[in-house]
Amino acid sequence: MSALQTASAASRAAQPVAAPRTVLATDLDGTFVGGSQQQREDLYAWLRAHRDEVMLIFVSGRGQAHMRELAHSLDVQPEYFIGDVGTTVEHGQQGSQQAIEPVRQWLGAAWPTRAAQRIDDVMRRHPRLSPQPVVGGRRKSYFYDDEPAALRAAVELRTLGFDVLLSDNQYFDVLPRGVQKGPTLLRTLRALRLSPRRTLVAGDTLNDLSMFRTGLCGVAVGNREPALDRALRGSAHVHRSSLPGAAGVLEALQRFHASGGAQAWLRNW
Repeated sequence: MSALQTASAASRAAQPVAAPRTVLATDLDGTFVGGSQQQREDLYAWLRAHRDEVMLIFVSGRGQAHMRELAHSLDVQPEYFIGDVGTTVEHGQQGSQQAIEPVRQWLGAAWPTRAAQRIDDVMRRHPRLSPQPVVGGRRKSYFYDDEPAALRAAVELRTLGFDVLLSDNQYFDVLPRGVQKGPTLLRTLRALRLSPRRTLVAGDTLNDLSMFRTGLCGVAVGNREPALDRALRGSAHVHRSSLPGAAGVLEALQRFHASGGAQAWLRNW
C-alpha cells in the first residue's frame, strides 16, 4: 500500500465532523508569496472569502518564527505550520498541539543523538559549502555555489544515514532519513484525520518535490525551478502552471476547490 493510500485509509476510518472541503498545503517563497502584489492580494482575498471551507498549511524551508511573522503581516492565518524543510510542525491559532503530537514524536525519533556533531565533522572536509546563518529544526543547512563539491559532500552524508536535499542551485539541507516536506505533510494529514483526496499542494523548487511525490494533487507555479519542472514530467496529478507564484496557486485552487477534490480538476486546462 502506498503512503497516499495509507493516509487515505486512516482518514476514512475517523473523519472529523467539520472536515474542510479543501486543504491547501503551500510553500511560501516563490509560491504563496510569489508573483505581483495584485496576484498575491487576489489569492489572499479568495482565501479569506472561503476561510470556513479551506484549511491552510504553510510548508516551508523557513523556520517557525519567520512563518508566523509572515502570516501576521499578510493577515492570513494558517491552521498549521510545517517548517524547516519538514523537520518541525506547529499549530496555528485554531490548531491543537495534542493532535499533532504523534508527528512531533516521529520527527524527534528520526534525528539521531549527536546528529549535528556528526554532520559538522563531515562538513569540515568540504569548505566550499558555507553554513546558513539561522537554521532551526532537526537539520543542518548550508549554501553552495559549486555543484560538484556539494555532490561530494552529499555522498558522505548519505553514507552516514542522512538525507541531503539540493535546491534552487544554492541550498544544501541535511535532514533525518525519510524526513522532508512531503512525508511530514502526509503524517500531519493522518494525525488530523484529513482526507488526502481533498488536499492540494503547491511549490516551486526541488525542496517541494517530496510533496508532489506523495501522490497528492498539486500545482507547480510558473516560476518553478527548471530542475523541478524536469522532475515532474509525466506527473499526471500535478498541474504545471504558466502563472507565477500566487496567481498559479489561485488558478489551481479555484478549480480544485470547485471539483471537491475530484480527479477531473485537471481536465480541459
